[in-house]
Amino acid sequence: MPEGYPKFMIIKILFFGFLSFLALTQIATAQTTKPYRIGVILPGGPLHEAVDGLKDGLRELGLEESRHFDLTIRDTKGDANEAAAAARSFEKEKVSLIYALSTSVTIAAKRVTVNTPIIFCVGSDPVSGKIVESFAKPGGRITGIHFLVQDLTAKRLEILKEVLPWANRVLTFYDPANRVPVESAKLGREEAKRLGLKLFERHVASPEELRRSLQGLKSGEADVYFYIPDAMLVSQAQLIIDTANTKKLATMFHEQSLVAKGALASYGQNYHEVGRLSAKHVQRVLNGADPKELKIDTVENVELTINLKTAKELGINIPPQVLARANKVIK
Repeated sequence: MPEGYPKFMIIKILFFGFLSFLALTQIATAQTTKPYRIGVILPGGPLHEAVDGLKDGLRELGLEESRHFDLTIRDTKGDANEAAAAARSFEKEKVSLIYALSTSVTIAAKRVTVNTPIIFCVGSDPVSGKIVESFAKPGGRITGIHFLVQDLTAKRLEILKEVLPWANRVLTFYDPANRVPVESAKLGREEAKRLGLKLFERHVASPEELRRSLQGLKSGEADVYFYIPDAMLVSQAQLIIDTANTKKLATMFHEQSLVAKGALASYGQNYHEVGRLSAKHVQRVLNGADPKELKIDTVENVELTINLKTAKELGINIPPQVLARANKVIK
């Protein structure tokens, strides 16, 4: 500084220089901060729609993929052992959180991890399934979204009877080693009896067994396939739809994207919307919230979707009153 320069000017220059230094430091830090890493585990099939919904939900909350977060996706094809292996790997890699889709995936991830927060989307009661302590206070490091799949089993069968009033023989597949489909099958069995339907239950423990059972179906053996909640089955939904359509067998599922892919009908919830709604839980945990304090939200909106193109190909007439009630009709 020139000799005699006023002291207050020196102080002012130093002060603003310090502020500029702080600003440049913050900019540099912001530019070098790595995005949060989210480990996604799902059984496949239409649950990919929920991942797309999560991305859209986070975008609505101001978080951009690649800039603010990265998703590492593991599709387990319905294999619970693969889900456990993926969860172990994610914890070892210190991901910011695990996003678990389906009850069986969530249970596997919880069992093999210790520290990583888990945000789930499950279609069965997470309290009775012993995933969390309560809806209001989940406890531990897990919270998320509960949507209605298992709870709608009986109602879905009732809607099926309205969609296909002539149907009598209802076929379903599920893994008898999985608690959720076993409980759901019991609900279906009771409702089928009330409705006067014959429910044929086929036990399959793997995609290979399912494929063999589907290929072995004979013409006229059943009137309609009815989905029982099962992560392994949902991973093979497209195979079920394609085989059933080839064999002229109607199909009743639980999620509307499957109707767009050729199923005859669905009654249940929209996976994309479920994923979008779960984004707020993900955002809060990324911002430092404790999962045990974040109450579990239940998505209650249900939709009836009908595919008239599939109906025509199968030679099926859908009652007008059912079409009038449908939330979406694909032509």
